[in-house]
Amino acid sequence: MVLLQAIQISKSFGSHRVFTDLNLTVQEGEKSGIVGVNGAGKSTLLKILTGGMTPDTGEVTWARGLTLSYLAQDGGLESGRGIWDEMLTVFTPLIDMEKKLRAMEQHMSETSADERASQQLLENYDNLYALFKSRGGFEYETSIRMVLSGLKFAESDLTTPVNTLSGGQKTRLALARCLLGEPDLLILDEPTNYLDMDNLAWLEQYLKSYRGTVLVVSHDRYFLDALAKIIYELTPAGLTRYTGNYSSYIQQKAAMLEQQQKEYNRQQAEIARQEEFVRRNIAAKDTTKRAQSRLKALEKMERLERPGKERRVALSFNVTRPSGVEALQSDNLGIGYGGLPLAQGLEFQVNRGERVALVGPNGIGKSTLLKTIAGQLPPLTGRIRLGSHVQLGYYDQEQQGLNGDKQVLYELWDRYPKLDEVDIRTVLGRFLFSGDEVKKRVADLSGGEKSRLALAALMLQKANFLLLDEPTNHLDLPGKEVLEEALDGYPGTILFVSHDRYFINKVATRVLELSTDGVSSYLGNYDYYFAKKAEREQQEDRGGTGAEPVRAESAEKKNYLQKKEEERQKRMRRRRVEELEQAIANLEDTISRLEEELFLPEVYQDYLACQKRQGELEEARTQLNEHMEKWLALVES
Repeated sequence: MVLLQAIQISKSFGSHRVFTDLNLTVQEGEKSGIVGVNGAGKSTLLKILTGGMTPDTGEVTWARGLTLSYLAQDGGLESGRGIWDEMLTVFTPLIDMEKKLRAMEQHMSETSADERASQQLLENYDNLYALFKSRGGFEYETSIRMVLSGLKFAESDLTTPVNTLSGGQKTRLALARCLLGEPDLLILDEPTNYLDMDNLAWLEQYLKSYRGTVLVVSHDRYFLDALAKIIYELTPAGLTRYTGNYSSYIQQKAAMLEQQQKEYNRQQAEIARQEEFVRRNIAAKDTTKRAQSRLKALEKMERLERPGKERRVALSFNVTRPSGVEALQSDNLGIGYGGLPLAQGLEFQVNRGERVALVGPNGIGKSTLLKTIAGQLPPLTGRIRLGSHVQLGYYDQEQQGLNGDKQVLYELWDRYPKLDEVDIRTVLGRFLFSGDEVKKRVADLSGGEKSRLALAALMLQKANFLLLDEPTNHLDLPGKEVLEEALDGYPGTILFVSHDRYFINKVATRVLELSTDGVSSYLGNYDYYFAKKAEREQQEDRGGTGAEPVRAESAEKKNYLQKKEEERQKRMRRRRVEELEQAIANLEDTISRLEEELFLPEVYQDYLACQKRQGELEEARTQLNEHMEKWLALVES
């Protein structure tokens, strides 16, 4: 059954065209995700689908009697009621029905009417009771408690007025309202914002077992992998449907682009062949008719467009020098603000080359720990010891280190004044700041643009120990993939905080779980951590003490880490080979150019010009020999 259908819808804001002639059909029972780069129009599309915005052209139709709930991005709930009372408003019809039942019960106990009237009252009561029961009249309070608990609202929070909550809490409460309504169609715009890992795991399970239909916009790839069976990609070319979860969509898209490129190349080769025939034969008397015929065929040919390549950030992290083997050691560390501790007794070590994910519930002090290690906050107790030659690079999720009054160009240039303007503009171009965009005030940048600028500054620092606080926040999916690739080839050490479980799986070799009284270490990525934690909780539920989280490495875990490190080294070697091959090609071009210039009269007749070319030629040949030696060493290793 079709619940919702959008036909040929288009939307523009002024001269800016958001999308044109989109078609979308939502079937009953589907769990679908919509993805696309920032600014593609995903939120605008959802507003049109829910009737909150009118398309310029086209129409949206809904099934008769459809119930629909919509969670807008950052669409927090506003109310003067307490949390519990606000959730009760979802069930107003049931509560009114319950009041009517109580009134009928009271009437039946008091009335002494004739038997026929009493019989009619009893039948009405039975019918209303059956309806009340079938619609969940006896379970709605339990449902409220379950959903609020799953979204981390405690029993003690239930009387708290909604309008006193934080923005994130209001958004979670708006999500709770949507879920409690149990509509036929749930449309959710970035529902995973403001959720910690426990919330996310609960929401995934809830939506997977949800009997209705779900359409969701999300940048959370792990969430889309777990929930979605259909992925829609919104691009300037339109809306493309892929069957499967997010990982399946990535594979299908790559295969499709490869096929499109082959077809484009094949057509271009055919066009070149036909044009060459026309060029050779158009003027010849006996072949001119054939040439004209082929020229007409070329003019009528439907030309394929070159498969578009997304503008992507060009990010790579390198180090000035490696650190010592032991990069970081914390001894009985206590962290917090203004003497108020968030966590105490933290003891852990991070070694060179490790990629350590720091996880734990919201408010436990993960960002505070990174700030303390970075030297922005003093330890309350204990100490932090950095290893030899450690150079820290810190990425702040709130980008507080950026100066809002500066232009983008000078924000970066003032940090690295030894670079010239061309170098700074080249770096900014790699981070998608081009032309007059480098003159924008930092304060006027979007969240994603600020993230790119902060990453550009971090890249130029060439630190050998990166502290990253929620680095994927505000990045679209291509941006996250670029960051993952860059960190994969980074030769230094990483300690990072992230709620992005897909990102943790890609990057982490170890997980540190932070609690109020210590740190637990799990060797492996997020999936390994989640499985081991679940196993431990099951053991505790059965009454066993459970094994301590991994503090001593087993042979199996050592093998895992060794294999992961070997794979990383191979990828780094492959990347270095590609860089050297490109540098060798550039140097060979430079050498050819210089050799040709030496034969120009204006050069060989000018002693200084000739001497300059000879010096540049000698330097280029020396660099070429060095690069060739490095290249041979890598390919033979």
